[in-house]
Amino acid sequence: MNQVAKDSIGNENFIISNIRKSGRNPTRVLTGFVLAWVMFALIMWVLPRPDGLSPGGMAVLAIVVWASIMWVSEAMPVGITGLAIPLLLILTHALPWKDGKPPMGTVFNGFTNHVVWLCLFAFLIGSVMQLLKLDRRIALGILDKIKASSVGRVIWGFFGVNVLLAFFIPAANARAATLLPVVEGVIGLLGNTHREQEAKKAIVIQSLVYGTMISGVFIMTAHLPNLIMVGIFGKAGYSIGYLDWALLQFPYLGMFVLTQWWVRYHFKTKGIEIAGGYSNIHSMHKELGPMSRGEWTLLILFTAIALAFAMGKGSPIYTLHHFQLGIIGLIGMVLLFTPGLFPFKWKEVQERTMWGTFLLLGGALTMTAAMAQSGLAGWLADLIHGSVVGKPWWLILLILMAGTHLIRIGMLSNVAAIAMLAPVLFAMAPKLGLHPVAFTLLVSDTDTYAYLLPTQITAAVIAYGSGAFSTADYAKVGWLCILLAIAYGILVMAPWYAFLGMPVWDPSVPWPFH
Repeated sequence: MNQVAKDSIGNENFIISNIRKSGRNPTRVLTGFVLAWVMFALIMWVLPRPDGLSPGGMAVLAIVVWASIMWVSEAMPVGITGLAIPLLLILTHALPWKDGKPPMGTVFNGFTNHVVWLCLFAFLIGSVMQLLKLDRRIALGILDKIKASSVGRVIWGFFGVNVLLAFFIPAANARAATLLPVVEGVIGLLGNTHREQEAKKAIVIQSLVYGTMISGVFIMTAHLPNLIMVGIFGKAGYSIGYLDWALLQFPYLGMFVLTQWWVRYHFKTKGIEIAGGYSNIHSMHKELGPMSRGEWTLLILFTAIALAFAMGKGSPIYTLHHFQLGIIGLIGMVLLFTPGLFPFKWKEVQERTMWGTFLLLGGALTMTAAMAQSGLAGWLADLIHGSVVGKPWWLILLILMAGTHLIRIGMLSNVAAIAMLAPVLFAMAPKLGLHPVAFTLLVSDTDTYAYLLPTQITAAVIAYGSGAFSTADYAKVGWLCILLAIAYGILVMAPWYAFLGMPVWDPSVPWPFH
């Protein structure tokens, strides 16, 4: 073997070894990286441009496909992919240049959108909460208060924890990671009989996956796709406040009743007690001792900022100010780091802040804006329009919800999926004679409940890491939960939106929120 061949093998082993050391699958990463660039090049320079799609739209399509493959394969960190989107928009001239200068303000618009700063505030306050161990106190406190001893009580207790943590900790994956050690401690109290093993599966899947995703849809800052949709709606003149969002989405909490019924039936958990469960939980809670001054300070600060979120323009409580939510988030960040409030070094907070997800959100918002501005969203909407035009509103929803779940089988990121899907849905609604906000919400929200494979949701990947269930267990219980989510959207949420003055079948109604 000559020296060139040896060097080639050595370089290949070096790359593969480094990818493995980073905790990723070399085959998936390298395949995704190469495929992303091949598809980008094919769309940009080889494939013919379809009728009705502008050159800029074609370039944006190439970037959307590139980003989607990168996000699915995790070939590059998701945040770096998000940051690369504005760069590719500039290099490809996907958006028009002016006087020989790139449209810097436009391509970085996603990173200056107020919802990004709202998101960062939520990340930072969640980091401080973890450092104070307030998240663990809340979880154990609720389980202690309800005297969790049976499987059913434990699951309901963790759902209550999820709802409360949704106010503090953004992103379902962050809440799942926070609750994982507490959940593992609880299931560790169960034995190894067949029924107890089944009970462990029910607790983990409900508490770390279904509970985190269902509670996330309810709170605007608790789920990043919420912020993407709020950004799209706001640019079109449909402003939604913090309380408006909660009012629109809170009926989704009722879905947990249905998943709980099905999960308990499927795993046959009725009547299973956790030996010493309550006493152990009570002991763990007592070991935390009384709340520290720092914990009380954080709760008071968060309560003040939450009230400011709720008392913006059009508040049903009282209009205290007219600032956007992101501006209030920036105020909250400044107050959070007032000298002397907390004893932590910036490095400690920084290490627990999801900077990659922050960059992912900025890139996703930029991409959705570029899809609309270049005409790509409208073109894709026209493409799908033909398959559903003329059908009743409920059948259109059913077809698109089912189609969304098929597409999501191979995708990990719910954020990436909504970044691609939401602008297309928003552009499609007027062509179908449907309300753009209600229609976009109904189809996009069902994407959150992609429960067929653990690899479809990051929170499910975290839950799978507990070793409590197999992929087959997850799929067997998840398929019906997907059907329940679709039915819930059509039969419960669509009528609820209509009751609030936002019927999906009537786009002509005046906007009910101000």
